[in-house]
Amino acid sequence: WREQRGEIERVGSQVLQHIQVQPQAKEKNIFTSEMLEAATKSLLDSYDWQYGGWGGSPKFPQPMALGFLLRRAAGRSHQGKMTLKAVRHALDAMSRGGMFDVVGGGFARYSMDNSWRTPHFEKMLYDNAQLALAYLHGFLVTGEHSYRQVCEQTLDFLLREMSHPDGGFYSSLDADSEGEEGKFYVWTQAELESALGPDFEFFQAAYGVTAQGNWEGRTILQRALDDGSLAALFPSPSVRAATDLEPVRLKLAECHTRLLAVREKRVRPATDDKILVSWNALALLAFAEAGRYLGRKDYLEAAVRNARFLLKNLYAGGRLLRSWREGRAKHNAYLEDYAALALALLALYQSDPNPEWYAAALKLADEMVAHFTDPAGGFFDTRDDHEPLPVRPKDMQDNATPSGNALAALALLQLAAYGDRLEWRDLAEEMLAKSSEMMERYPLAFAQWLCAADFALSLTHEVAVLGESDEPAMKALVETLWKTYRPHLVAAISPYPPPSGSPALLKDRPLLNSQPTAYVCQGFVCRQPVNAPDELESQLSG
Repeated sequence: WREQRGEIERVGSQVLQHIQVQPQAKEKNIFTSEMLEAATKSLLDSYDWQYGGWGGSPKFPQPMALGFLLRRAAGRSHQGKMTLKAVRHALDAMSRGGMFDVVGGGFARYSMDNSWRTPHFEKMLYDNAQLALAYLHGFLVTGEHSYRQVCEQTLDFLLREMSHPDGGFYSSLDADSEGEEGKFYVWTQAELESALGPDFEFFQAAYGVTAQGNWEGRTILQRALDDGSLAALFPSPSVRAATDLEPVRLKLAECHTRLLAVREKRVRPATDDKILVSWNALALLAFAEAGRYLGRKDYLEAAVRNARFLLKNLYAGGRLLRSWREGRAKHNAYLEDYAALALALLALYQSDPNPEWYAAALKLADEMVAHFTDPAGGFFDTRDDHEPLPVRPKDMQDNATPSGNALAALALLQLAAYGDRLEWRDLAEEMLAKSSEMMERYPLAFAQWLCAADFALSLTHEVAVLGESDEPAMKALVETLWKTYRPHLVAAISPYPPPSGSPALLKDRPLLNSQPTAYVCQGFVCRQPVNAPDELESQLSG
């Protein structure tokens, strides 16, 4: 009951209004930049500037809405200043603790109060994958180091506590342990004093710890003082300037590490060890992008392991299956599984330019178009050879995870940008046009659709980079591609000549001056090829 109630509250009155008005709604097919601006304004107008986020308690994170706003900020929308202010406010509010596990990383399912302090302690794979990506993009857009830290702590948590040895990711961790909700995560003052010793006073100030606690006689850790205030209260002899907060950050990190070691001795919450394709695909996308943008080889290795696990264990008999547990895959995959995995494999291809990933994404999308298409537009949630149902479902609205149709639209747009299925852009744009009124009126419930619409309406760069991967000049070109957040870009990176299975974007692209070469195109109209990173950056910024 609590989970069902939370899902309704997550999107607030927008969902209820949507249900009431949809039968009377007229299809306007407004698919313009003005629609995106109107949706952005609606999100900003409904934003909770007191506590952060959207809606009241129980308060859910909204990673898709944050993702859309970060795309707008990265695309230099004229609403960018206020958009970025809201994103910063939300990311700061959620990462202070409570909802975010400051000791072990990762986010709880939702907050029981408006201030993000008291969570429903269950940790879901899909929440953590999407929030890690939101904090990654927040770091790339703002340069705020704490967002990178939250992203890495969240991904590290997934690797440490939710990973199958062969590469899949488990579904969730329970809220309860030893019959009590949250017992694994909360602290008494005596426990903190024992674990931290002489550093307790510092930690107590940072988190406002009292003998009474802030939840049922114990303490849920949530920051009470920021780094600057702590530095003023506990000056370090090594600090040369008031703006040097690194000693505070290092001391807090050391305290968290010691508390994590203590907590690991407790009875752990149970793990739901099902491995679901769509949820794993969200994690795969996050690890692939973090590996690429942050230069974390371990994250990229985790993404590759996950992709191989899914393709080996959950694709059989010419079709994708949905769930795997204890060596057995079962249940027909849904639209969201096909679309999410295709998108994740495209992200992996750009991070690890193995044409195997591109070919797998293209194959999944081909099957999706062949077996899920609704003649009236868009896609059904089930394949045409799925077991019979009274009604073939077609869910358009985002929920805790993105709508399968919204994921499919973005996957089709990205694949079309690689040149092998140009007609898919028309298919995706038709889907977006039919959903445009709902995007504008109810952006919180259609935020993943807005991400797809933002990609479709932006000037997309199609970039081909050719050269041997171990050449310094090639590495410099690739590093230039990923030194900033580029949500409106698809990249094909390849040795020369491109191997079999490579996208059409790489076709007929000779090397310039026999050196690693980059081609920057828009609508497959390409500028002059370049060898120098600064020339590549100039073309991407122009």
